[in-house]
Amino acid sequence: MLSTLLMTIPCVNIIMMFVWAFGSGVKKSKSNYFKAMLVWMLIWVVLWFILMIGIGGMMAAMSESYY
Repeated sequence: MLSTLLMTIPCVNIIMMFVWAFGSGVKKSKSNYFKAMLVWMLIWVVLWFILMIGIGGMMAAMSESYY
């Protein structure tokens, strides 16, 4: 329950994910869970970046057609 509570605090959640994923005194199941969470976070960041590039490209194409 403490893990879930700490995941709701911005910036602390990212730091604690790394601590729990790669810390030495952490249970194996908890370590594996947070490693998986970091992989999912990376996937979402990459998808968000691709989406923003696509939206930026569409906005640039639309603005060129107005001039």
